[in-house]
Amino acid sequence: GQPLGPRRLSLKPVPKLPNMEAFLDKALVKVKKQAWGCLAPELCLQAVRAATERPFAEGVRRERELFQVLLSSGQAQALQYAFFAERAVRSWATPSGASWSSAAPQPVRKATVIGLGTMGRGIVTCLVKANIPLVALEQDLENLNKGRKAVMLLLEREAMKMEGGAQTLDFHNPARLQFTVDFDQLRDVDLVIEAVFENMALKKEIFHKLSKICKPGALLCTNTSALNIDEIASATNRPQQVIGTHFFSPAHVMRLLEIIYGRHTSPTAIATAMQLAKALKKVGVVVGNCFGFVGNRMMFPYVQQAVFLLEEGSRPEAVDQVLEDFGFKIGPFRMSDLAGLDVGWRSRKDQGLTGPSLPAGTPARQRHGQRYSPLPDLLCEQGRFGQKTGRGWYQYEKAGGRTATPDPWLLNFLSQYRDTHGIKTRFIDQEEILERCLFSLINEGFAILAEGIASGPEHLD
Repeated sequence: GQPLGPRRLSLKPVPKLPNMEAFLDKALVKVKKQAWGCLAPELCLQAVRAATERPFAEGVRRERELFQVLLSSGQAQALQYAFFAERAVRSWATPSGASWSSAAPQPVRKATVIGLGTMGRGIVTCLVKANIPLVALEQDLENLNKGRKAVMLLLEREAMKMEGGAQTLDFHNPARLQFTVDFDQLRDVDLVIEAVFENMALKKEIFHKLSKICKPGALLCTNTSALNIDEIASATNRPQQVIGTHFFSPAHVMRLLEIIYGRHTSPTAIATAMQLAKALKKVGVVVGNCFGFVGNRMMFPYVQQAVFLLEEGSRPEAVDQVLEDFGFKIGPFRMSDLAGLDVGWRSRKDQGLTGPSLPAGTPARQRHGQRYSPLPDLLCEQGRFGQKTGRGWYQYEKAGGRTATPDPWLLNFLSQYRDTHGIKTRFIDQEEILERCLFSLINEGFAILAEGIASGPEHLD
């Protein structure tokens, strides 16, 4: 029988809590570290702070002000653009007129991953998480056992993140995940993803073998980051079934999946690869076939400019800092160390840009009439491959370490290199670093669009 008026929570005074200031300051430090450069999490914290300091009506007003700031911010517009761009790339089309409307995907009831290196392990993890039964194949027992161990470790970690844990993934069940060195086990699979290292001869040999063993309808995918899909397909008796599925490293974390069609790839193959991307909860982007496709082709000039900046007087940590402050999750040199410098080195050797096949008398800093920097090649010759060896552009606490610290050896090495080639060092400001790296990346994007390798700007973004 009492009136309800005084029981309104919003009318009660805000209780003073002990240590509130210190608690919120600590939370702000944590938010800034986790959501570096993002406006929304910081403003959320300011809204919570207002709730502890002001009466309800004032707090709500403050929250509205903060919301208005976010609503009109460039970050909100960019996130909305990214949201719709990710949806726009689902409706793919090729220059020959193939599209969703004209192609239906084949069902994938069983898959295979060939090669259990860094990429293969991540791809196996993706397939297991998507509940696709699979066979993982390696060339010999030693590599198979090493790969199996690493895959199991990855899956244990993924299972711990999921509700229900290991039961939900069921990866100890041989009907779901089987390890083998026997190609004959691949006779009944619907889809193969080859993930061996970037070597054309090796990939062609595997695809030749696959086209003899796999059933006629099986889709043959290659996880290559730059090699020609048509050349790989030429080693098979079914080029229409060959397609590029380029996962980004680490494959079980990165959401992008680049799907590359060759000259003969059938619309059904593209539709099946797109359906696979959806099953793996990845953003599949259909692109054309050229060296480096879209992702890596844009990456080449970006990283190249970063290396040119070192030649001229900058340092790896200075370049990385500028690009990370701008908003990249990781700068070009930390990224190279994470991916492994030997990957690019092997590719440059295959292209005849460095190594024993280079004609005698080639100038160190010129290739095909263009400026070239041999710095990454020289690091690789020293066995500095990045995190995996504990030394690269940075030094790490141990081989396989994650914490990058500037390496005095590198500064000494750079100054000797500059002396050898008569390069005068100069001070390079942050703006120059940002513009040279970013503009070269953006301009390459425009070239890709102009050549029709990507069918719209959203595909690049």
